[in-house]
Amino acid sequence: MKKLLLGSAFAAASFTSTATIVEMNTSQGVIEINLFDQQTPKTVANFLSYVQDDSYNETVIHRSVSNFVIQGGGFTFSDSLDAITTKPAVENEPVFSNVKGTIAMAKLSGDANSATSQWFFNITDNSAALDTQNGGFTVFGQITAASQSTLDKIAALVHCGDTPVVGITTEQCSSSDVAISSANLVTIQSVTVMDDDPNSAVGLTVTENTLIDSDTSTDSSSSSGGGLIWLLGAFLLAVPRLKRAK
Repeated sequence: MKKLLLGSAFAAASFTSTATIVEMNTSQGVIEINLFDQQTPKTVANFLSYVQDDSYNETVIHRSVSNFVIQGGGFTFSDSLDAITTKPAVENEPVFSNVKGTIAMAKLSGDANSATSQWFFNITDNSAALDTQNGGFTVFGQITAASQSTLDKIAALVHCGDTPVVGITTEQCSSSDVAISSANLVTIQSVTVMDDDPNSAVGLTVTENTLIDSDTSTDSSSSSGGGLIWLLGAFLLAVPRLKRAK
């Protein structure tokens, strides 16, 4: 078992054992993620089940909010936005904090145990909001330092609404004459397990969620939680203004 070494005065911790490492190949670069197998086992197993049946292949990043999150895992795009087939929801495991560089599960507002396929990268420290809202958002992995540049590249793209796009200007986002294709969206080409070596997590440092016991919210309809519902909203507000390429 992984053992979490917690100091009495610190929330930071170091892993001394296993972490599966996956590589997410996107049209904007590679993101390498260490998964917290032992600390969030149900969530990691759920995520890997989508990886193993190639469900994430050719899905798109449908939401990117400045200084907040980058989200995917829910949709492919042909001439329309198509939801992927989801599996039963997974039990919430709010062990770690939603700090910059972590990956966590998206879920429905007002239902802590509703996460299925969608996930998001925290691109800033969102612990104050997301560690407590809706039972806390389950952090189940963290990216390597080298992967930050890919997230930065996605965040810097032109956005139609909250959707990052390539080859489209801000002005064109509101034009009914602009055609959009999958080539204009950030695509996840594949997600592959790269390493399940028992020593792959040596030196991995994480932050414990120490705020979860202070959760007094009954819903997650604020600026963070409400936007983390399956998030059709952010995409659909932007994309219908663009004429789909046939």
